[in-house]
This record gives sequence, C-alpha cells and structure tokens, in this order.
Amino acid sequence: MITPSGPAAHAVDLVKRYGDRIAVDHLTFEIAPGQCFGLLGPNGAGKSTTMRMLCCLTSRDGGALSVLGLDPETHPRQLKQRLGVVAQDINLDLELTVRENLLVYARYFGIPRAAAHARADELLAFVQLTDRAEDAVERLSGGMQRRLQIARALINDPELVLLDEPTTGLDPQARRVVWERLRELRERGVTLILSTHYMDEAEQLCDRIVIVDEGHIIRDGTPQDLIRNEVGREILALRVDSMLRDHILGQVPPESILDDAEGRLELACENAEVLHESLRAAGVTAELIGVRRASLEDVFLRITGRRLRDD
Repeated sequence: MITPSGPAAHAVDLVKRYGDRIAVDHLTFEIAPGQCFGLLGPNGAGKSTTMRMLCCLTSRDGGALSVLGLDPETHPRQLKQRLGVVAQDINLDLELTVRENLLVYARYFGIPRAAAHARADELLAFVQLTDRAEDAVERLSGGMQRRLQIARALINDPELVLLDEPTTGLDPQARRVVWERLRELRERGVTLILSTHYMDEAEQLCDRIVIVDEGHIIRDGTPQDLIRNEVGREILALRVDSMLRDHILGQVPPESILDDAEGRLELACENAEVLHESLRAAGVTAELIGVRRASLEDVFLRITGRRLRDD
C-alpha cells in the first residue's frame, strides 16, 4: 500500500451542534498515515459524532475537515471508496452466508466478480473464517460476526479504517484475535481510527490517543506519555480507616491520590516500594492491598472523573 504524503486526516476547529447542545466543540487534530489513532472519552463526549463526520455520515457546523486529502462534505463518494467502516452495532445481513456478505458488499464498490471472489477468499483467511464461508451469519458467534464485519470493511482495500468500539461484548480470546488483525493492518500501512471504552485495548493498539470530554480535547499523546505524565509508574493500594487515611493524606502530595474510596486508598507514584517504606517510617501502619503498574485506565479516570454518565 502506498502511504500518502499528507496527513490521513486533519481537523481544525471542528464543530457539531444538535439544537442547543454542542456535541463537538472546536476540535483540532491531525492523524499521520499508518497510525492507529485512539479517540477516547466518556459517554456523550463527542466521539461517535466525530467518527460520523470523518466517514461522511454527519455534516459539520463549523471548522475544516480533510480525510485522505478530501473534504467529506464535498467529495463523499470519492472518499467512501477509500474508507472502511466498522460500526459499533453488528449490521451484517444475517440471512446471507458469510461469503455472500462480502460479495454483496463488493458490488457497492464496483469490484468485478472474479476480483471480488478472490478478495473474499483472502479476507476470510485473514479473519480466520474460511471454514465458515458457507454458513449463514446468524449461526456465527458474536466474535465471528465481529471478525466478518472487519473483513467486510476491508473488501475495497481501504487506506483508512474507522472502528467504533470493535470488540464490545467479545470474550478475551475473540478480542485478542481482533487485536492481532488490527495490528497486521497497521503493519501494512493502513491508518486506523479507533474509538473504544476498553483502556487496555487503546493502550495495546494505539500509537497516539486524544481524550475528549464535553466536545473538547483534554489530553493528547502516546499511551506511554499519558501514563507517565498523568499518573506515574506504579499504584500503591492500602486498606485504611478514617484516622489512617487522614494521616496518609498529610504525608503525600494531593496529586498522588488516585482513588479515595471508603476503606481503600490508591496512591500514584514512581516507586511503590519506596513510597510504602516512607509511609511506614512515618508511622503509617496501613494494610497493603497490592502494587500494580499504572495504566491508561488510571489516566482516563483521573482526568474524566469516576461518576457514571448516561449516553
């Protein structure tokens, strides 16, 4: 695949409104070709709306947007020929066979019959569904249907693939297979734009991440940089009562408090063993719950909060 010289996508002051509500509020970002770009945020943050603008499904109310060098509003037909889209919901033709789903979809792109059959065989092998090619889609497991949905999105050999929560509801084994396929696509030079609520997925797959909330970008960086800059290397978890909690809070900087739940205190630090020893030296006798590596989920919860949000 030939990598384009310019950015795969470029947005400047992107705005989308629904009545009085601003869903996307002056977003600016650039996605490099061949990059796996993560778009993260809580429910209602503007992720899906941004994805819909990128793939020509929703018009914008302000700003500029270029995808593969084309404006999605003025050149939607040309752009769709070069995109692959994996929607959040399973939208396959359940009555058709696995192979028929790919062949019917190939017609939308004007792919000749012989080429479509060859491409379908290649993609079925890619997503490990060759032995299920003649089965009706409704007989497939959820993980198999998701893999077929990814294969269908690749029938036109796209330069850029948008994936909206591609592994929601899958078991760990199925998720790992999807991850392997996405890594292979990235290695081939395909640009991936991934929206997910699984922070481990974003940490594993994404080269770069933006976290959005209330339509704004609030953080931007590589997963490793975000973890290092926002949290640190390790998390120390202690079991505490109210007296111990107050004692500990007097010994550590406020920014180290990651979670302060009833009976439990999590402290972000560079070295949990050193921090624990310093607390013991200060007379803190809290029970150790455990030590773990800091993660992207810690970053996400720290900067977006822990309260539940409706869609």
